[in-house]
Amino acid sequence: MFSKTMLTPPMAASVSFDLDALNQRFEGAHPRDILAWAVTEIPQGLVQTSAFNVDDMVITDLLYRDLRPNPPVPVLFLDTLHHFAETLAFVQQAKEKYSLDLRTYKIPDVDSREAFAARYGDKLWETNVEQFHHLTKIEPLQRGLAELHTVAWITGRRRDQALTRANMPYVELDKEGRLKINPLAAWTRKQTWAYVMEHGVIYNPLHDRGYASIGDEPLTTPIAEGEDERAGRWRGMGKTECGIHI
Repeated sequence: MFSKTMLTPPMAASVSFDLDALNQRFEGAHPRDILAWAVTEIPQGLVQTSAFNVDDMVITDLLYRDLRPNPPVPVLFLDTLHHFAETLAFVQQAKEKYSLDLRTYKIPDVDSREAFAARYGDKLWETNVEQFHHLTKIEPLQRGLAELHTVAWITGRRRDQALTRANMPYVELDKEGRLKINPLAAWTRKQTWAYVMEHGVIYNPLHDRGYASIGDEPLTTPIAEGEDERAGRWRGMGKTECGIHI
């Protein structure tokens, strides 16, 4: 059960959902229907977390072009200071196209890749990747979710992206008792791109250069034909997740 005691924000005090029932209800549902449920049942404290990958853009398009809740759902973006230049330019493009309520969070004590290296060491992702992700992603995310009084957050994850996600539910609880909603859980990569083509959704140009999943520049490579979609992330490190979704 998604119970009252699991939610810390004041506006969530009267919210209670049966997760098993919801996951059964959403099996086979279109992501739009899942998002429509979310914006209706959680009018306050709903947040989309986005790395502005193609799956994230499908969700943004559904929220901002199709459903258009008022007020709009905030989009939380983590500026790790190590993104591709193309990613940062695309974030700005998407913000302007959709008039996003964009909320950007980053490590608080440095403001550039060079300053990060000076403070925490050169190529920290090679010497201590767990600390690197904690500093650039995990702590800023948790701070952002708390400051936005998040009751539920929306992700762009799919079950077919990796074996670690194969049994991912549509709705679950994070460690803080917030609801985590995965509207694209049952979709395939093919379905995502079919939606993009049908609706003219803009996407990061790096996808056209072989980057199926786009993260930090030092830790992301293109994939070869036949490789797993996330094979280009942390190549050779034996990692499949940065820690946000563990």
